[in-house]
Amino acid sequence: MNRVSIVCSTKIKNGRGKVFEERTGPYREKLTRYSRNIQKVLVSLSLFVLVACVSSKEEKEVKQSSSTSIVAFSTRTRSQVEETSPSSHFTQETPKSASAFTKASFNGSYYSVQGKYGEIIIVNKKHPLSSDYVPGEVPEAVSAFHEIVTKMQSLGYAVSTTNYSGFRSYETQADLYQSYVAKDGKDNADRYSARAGYSEHQTGLAYDVLDSSGALLTEPGATQWLAENAHSYGFIVRYLPGKEDSTGYMPESWHIRYIGEEASDIYQSGQTLEEYFDLPGGGYED
Repeated sequence: MNRVSIVCSTKIKNGRGKVFEERTGPYREKLTRYSRNIQKVLVSLSLFVLVACVSSKEEKEVKQSSSTSIVAFSTRTRSQVEETSPSSHFTQETPKSASAFTKASFNGSYYSVQGKYGEIIIVNKKHPLSSDYVPGEVPEAVSAFHEIVTKMQSLGYAVSTTNYSGFRSYETQADLYQSYVAKDGKDNADRYSARAGYSEHQTGLAYDVLDSSGALLTEPGATQWLAENAHSYGFIVRYLPGKEDSTGYMPESWHIRYIGEEASDIYQSGQTLEEYFDLPGGGYED
């Protein structure tokens, strides 16, 4: 029975008010206690919700604070790792640019660098000669060449002292190169024969040692002796094995180049002429 029905009953049965009061009294007490209990429950729920909201807000603030700390720590840690990591200080080596090499000077006929004891003429696929440069055989060089082949012959090596390939003019080299191109193609010819104007033979300082049959010297014993002793006569073996990227040519155990006194320094270094003087080498520009 709700409050409305109680009020209606009172009005209808007003003449029996006493009886009604006695009859409805226990219900009214129960209803009052029930109402109080409901109020308590509501108050408790309100307090619970309030506490829950406060806790949630504090938890959110803690999480935000933690997240900020974690991000800050992560940032600091990453920064510290980057600052202390060896890779952050590692400088990757890169190939030299053309401007990083030593520059040889050009006098209108040939390129050269200043060596320890005098001028060194430089000829390779990056340093050509003038087409009208015709020095012929250089007396100092040809004299040293005869000394070395005579010594080799005295040691029992089958080398020729009269036949050899020395000075070649621009025109002679042009014809020789074209014959190799016709035979093996341009790319292959470029690996073992110089184009006109790019041959060391045009300087009168380069020689191809021939064996007693007139062929290029390839006998292992003879070429090993030449490689180890040519510097004592002012020569270097110009085109070494494994150095094609530097010299521009495949190995030629028979091709020697007169340098003079500094030949021993170059030999002892184990370097090519390009490496020793820090000069650009390798292939042609075009």
